[in-house]
Amino acid sequence: MAEVVEVLVPGGKATAGPPIGPALGPLGINVKAVVDEINNKTSSFNGMQVPVKIEVDDKKNFTVTVGIPPTTALIKKEVNVEKGSAEPNIQIVGDLPIEAAVRIARMKQNDMLSYDLKNAVKEVVGTCVSMGVNVDGKRPKEVLSAIDNGVYDKVLAE
Repeated sequence: MAEVVEVLVPGGKATAGPPIGPALGPLGINVKAVVDEINNKTSSFNGMQVPVKIEVDDKKNFTVTVGIPPTTALIKKEVNVEKGSAEPNIQIVGDLPIEAAVRIARMKQNDMLSYDLKNAVKEVVGTCVSMGVNVDGKRPKEVLSAIDNGVYDKVLAE
C-alpha cells in the first residue's frame, strides 16, 4: 500500500523542514532526495505556491507529481503584483491581457469544472473580479459579457 503525502511548497525553494520533512520522516525515505526532485520540478514556478504529491511505495521508492499553481498565483505572476486588491471593486492592482487569461485557462483546464476553453477563460476572468485585476483594460465583468457575446471568439479559437 503506497503512502501519499500532499503539500503546498514554494516553487524551487522546498526545504526538508515543515511541511515536507515531518510528513516524510516516518516513512523512512531520503528526504533530501525528495526535496531535490521537488525543487528541480518546480523551479519554473519560482515565487508561487505549488501543489506537490509524493507517493511512497512499500520498497521506499518515491514518485513526485507536481500540480499547477492556483489560478490566483498565475494571475499575480502575469500581472506582476504581490497580492490582490484589498478593495477589488475600488482599487485596481493590475491589468491581465486576454491572451494571458487564455494561457492560464489552458494550463488549469484539467483542474477546472469547465467543459470547454471559453468557460475556463470565464473562470480565470471571474477570479480577476475578486482580485481587483482588470482584463484587457476593462472591468472583468465587462469582459465576461464580451466573452458571452462572442467578442473574444477569435482569441479563444487560436
